[in-house]
Amino acid sequence: MTNRRDFLRNASLFTLGGLLAGKGSMASAATNAAPVINNAHAKKSFGLQIYSLGRELGEDVPGGLKKVAGMGYSYIELAGYRDGKIGQVSMADFKKMADDAGLVIRSTHVNPPVNAYNQSNKQQIMDFWKKTADDHAKIGVKLLIQPGQPSTRSVEETSFVGEIFNEAGKIAKAAGMSFGYHNHSGEFARVIPGGRESFVGRSIFGRNLPEGTEIIYDCMLRNTDPSLVFFETDVYWTVMGQQDPVEYMQKYKNRITVLHIKDKAVLGKSGMMNFEMIFKQAYENGIKDFFVELENVQNMSQFDGVKGCADYLNNASFVK
Repeated sequence: MTNRRDFLRNASLFTLGGLLAGKGSMASAATNAAPVINNAHAKKSFGLQIYSLGRELGEDVPGGLKKVAGMGYSYIELAGYRDGKIGQVSMADFKKMADDAGLVIRSTHVNPPVNAYNQSNKQQIMDFWKKTADDHAKIGVKLLIQPGQPSTRSVEETSFVGEIFNEAGKIAKAAGMSFGYHNHSGEFARVIPGGRESFVGRSIFGRNLPEGTEIIYDCMLRNTDPSLVFFETDVYWTVMGQQDPVEYMQKYKNRITVLHIKDKAVLGKSGMMNFEMIFKQAYENGIKDFFVELENVQNMSQFDGVKGCADYLNNASFVK
């Protein structure tokens, strides 16, 4: 998670020198030719978090985006924002490239420059979100999402994070956007009042945890204003946090409004994700934004993996 935070905050996503060094084996690049979009895909609606493509997209951004559209994706979620650019591409140029490919830029992932939130750096965080919201509003982005977990070692620290999210939500709302938070597995650890660390999985067994102990994710939800903060639940990381994403959607029907559709690698290959029940509950809740995210592919390019995910969704009878 820390590597992902650093990537989203600092990386120039499309530098040809090769970011995401851990994925250095990726060989295939986007071609310049725009593929023919299969009309059968038009009936389905799902998007892609472009982090999934890593450095491969940077080798030919316009052509790569056209490939993404040709796979059946209809909208995208940005990553790599810094100083008014997406990687090395100006935001205005990136939007034109997406428009030319027929892709809507619906969402973005951005982290503030600090991890531990306190009163002394609160204004720094708010100044960051003001600039970030303004930059993204110019290209019509509607969902401003933080994907990196701040320091949450106690109930009090987690509650203060909720207060900061509320303030960020006000800034986003003033810019015509909505502010949200994306989880990984760490948010399903537990914290105690006055604590100095979180407790994960079996580490809590046999412990007499005090009254007021909470799961971090639930504490975040409790301390955020529904009119200011929504939650983008990553279904895979929820499972990795030993929780059921369907149960969370049932419990927080009006708070979880966006999903990351993710598996151990290409969707449907691991056998550990019950995507049929996830989509069924999501549609019952009225969720309309679904972003595929892909990591950890082996023996294939990221583009091939992303296509495999699209094929899975296009062939799934439970996906609309």
